[in-house]
Amino acid sequence: MTNNILSENFKKFRVAKGLTQEQVATALHVNAQTVSRWECAATLPDVLTLPELAKLYGVTVDDFYKKSSVAYANYAQRLASVYELTLNPEDFLQCILEFEKMIKNNELSTSDKWNLAATYHIMLCDCKEKALKWYDKTIADGVDADSHAYCRARSMKNQLLFDFGKGGEVITEQLSICEQHPNNVNEWIFLIEAYIYDKNYAEAYSVFCKAIERFPDNWTLFIHGGEICQALKKYDEAFSYWDKAGELGTDFFDEYYCKAFCYEDMGEYEKSYETYLKLAKLLRDSHYDVEADMAEEDGQKVLQKMHNK
Repeated sequence: MTNNILSENFKKFRVAKGLTQEQVATALHVNAQTVSRWECAATLPDVLTLPELAKLYGVTVDDFYKKSSVAYANYAQRLASVYELTLNPEDFLQCILEFEKMIKNNELSTSDKWNLAATYHIMLCDCKEKALKWYDKTIADGVDADSHAYCRARSMKNQLLFDFGKGGEVITEQLSICEQHPNNVNEWIFLIEAYIYDKNYAEAYSVFCKAIERFPDNWTLFIHGGEICQALKKYDEAFSYWDKAGELGTDFFDEYYCKAFCYEDMGEYEKSYETYLKLAKLLRDSHYDVEADMAEEDGQKVLQKMHNK
């Protein structure tokens, strides 16, 4: 019974693709008689040939064993349908790799382009839901479990919600939380970040000024204050806040990153380059070699911009 299903599908998929037995034979480096024997259930393709036959017909190997399977335009589109069903990251990667081969060979049809976009879209939505799920689980553990992870989860969850058009809800909720917990510096930070995500720098600056009156020794506030002032092109004020953050002591020399970014934004590439070098030395002296290498690479990119100016 299984052999009959296989042979029927071998012929059905070949005909659906508009291929002759000779064309299939040429593609798989066998003779036409061999293909005919597969379709008559006299013999079966070997284990190495079966996957290649499936790709040629735009199906998976499993499809050969199903009575109701249909052929797709190509193998990439079939893999896209598999990923849509399973949402398995491995299926996504396999699908994208197949599309990448087609892109390299300039073989994408309009339908392929749509399928590729849809596959990325499905992955995007799935990743969004999973990210929110695990941010919520982190937050549910509470600030006492791991304060750094908790704060990063709160911040990044808010940013993700902004990316998906829910920024207004984030700001409204965060304003309410700040009113309920006016002495919690983290809630003020989350509110400032929300206004930054919203690109409402004037309101972010207003909240920042109120916050540093309450919490003058919190370096994160001054980092954000500098970022806000950079966006408002208040550069001198931005650098003064980053200097203050440095005096208070940042976790990973954050003030140097900010200064380097700002110098580059201002077009002062040499100062940006020198700042990256200082940052790299500080990181290396603290045994953060990977981060130091990255800072040096960023410095080289800025140096290249300076030379191309």
